[in-house]
Amino acid sequence: MFYRLREKGLILTGIIALFLGLTAITAHAADAELGKEDKACLSCHDKEGLSKTLESGEQLSLQISTKAYEASMHLGTSCEDCHSDLDAKTHGKEKKSIKSKREFSTSMRESCRTCHKKKFIEYDDSVHAALIKEGSKKAPMCSDCHNPHTVRSAKILQPIDQVPCAKCHEEIFKAYAKDVHGQERIAKGISAPLCAGCHQAHAVKAASLGTGVKDACLACHKNAVEKHQDWLPNTARHFEAISCPACHAPDAQRRVNLRLYDGVAKKQVSEKTGVPQFERLTDAADSKDMGLDERALWSLLKDFNRDGVDSKTVLRGRLEVRSGVEAHQLSEKSKAIKDCNTCHKEGAAPFQSVTLTIAGPDGRPLRHGIQKEVLSSLTSMESVRGFYAIGSTRIKLLDTLLVMVVLGAICVPLGHMTVKRMFKSVREKLEAERAAARTEAANPSAPSAKSPSDDATK
Repeated sequence: MFYRLREKGLILTGIIALFLGLTAITAHAADAELGKEDKACLSCHDKEGLSKTLESGEQLSLQISTKAYEASMHLGTSCEDCHSDLDAKTHGKEKKSIKSKREFSTSMRESCRTCHKKKFIEYDDSVHAALIKEGSKKAPMCSDCHNPHTVRSAKILQPIDQVPCAKCHEEIFKAYAKDVHGQERIAKGISAPLCAGCHQAHAVKAASLGTGVKDACLACHKNAVEKHQDWLPNTARHFEAISCPACHAPDAQRRVNLRLYDGVAKKQVSEKTGVPQFERLTDAADSKDMGLDERALWSLLKDFNRDGVDSKTVLRGRLEVRSGVEAHQLSEKSKAIKDCNTCHKEGAAPFQSVTLTIAGPDGRPLRHGIQKEVLSSLTSMESVRGFYAIGSTRIKLLDTLLVMVVLGAICVPLGHMTVKRMFKSVREKLEAERAAARTEAANPSAPSAKSPSDDATK
């Protein structure tokens, strides 16, 4: 009964939120209206099929629906606010050369900055902006995600197939639509996590950098740690060394990712801009592309530690799924992996694939393969500390040392007690002789006991 009421409560909350959002939009529409100049613009542009052929051969649609514009968040924005370069007297009479859609979108970006300064600051520090700086022709800009003439409030719960992220991340989005979050949003109509909820809308960072994604999970699942403590030993260590999808995407393939980590600064090591040290060193050490071995990995760590005395580069192991698609194949919690043998047994599948990772200048991971035998070497003692369990670590020396420590902790006190019991009579005799000697020293005039040897000499 409780869960039924709770579900009905969530649905009711969603309906109220949607109603309030629509009310706000209606109020916005009532407060603003099209100006005389804007109506003049739309009288021409609200014609079906209106378009322009660009130099690239692409067709740029010039049609703007008056109805859609009046329902948009930009209703209070005049056409000239964004298109200040147009002259009403010559517009439509003189041909304007536009090379491509991409070039046109680029030229319009600054008009967005005028009103959305804060969002632009976030965007400029994102992975998307970094891709554009590198010359990417596909990385999204403002108009790729937000149609400026039909943009609606982000508070309105829209169908997931209208989310702009799907344009570029199609395979990931297909996986999301079938996982527990996507199904919640589709089937129940509630505001389950969508792309921006975990990755942010404008300040998008690389998912592999830091703990951003895990923090996003815990932001919604606030009691996750507490619930795991009921059955999962060493819960804090698991949360630190294992990504959430590694257990909650049971059909995914997993791997060990060894991340270069600054033990002093307590953060991932990042490649320096303009100094491709990681790729240069790994390519040189692994010319046959067979994966770095123990010696090559040890040498690499030494090279990174030469750069400065204020840092200590170590390896931090992390168990994760192998691809972004698999990270979005989350199942219901009842299907999550709870069998310790999945990872904590010799020859476990997740430990058959090992990669070395450093954060690139923009946060995106740079990877290189590692031979799985490295996990059985002393080089990885620090990196596997989050995975260690007796008999399962694959570093036999650690198992042997642990067994010796345990046996020592048991045998030393037992041996001590045995030896103490065996020499009890000897200790008592010695103690008696010491007591007699102390008594004689204290009373030198007292007659001493005769020994049989005294009579024999007389």
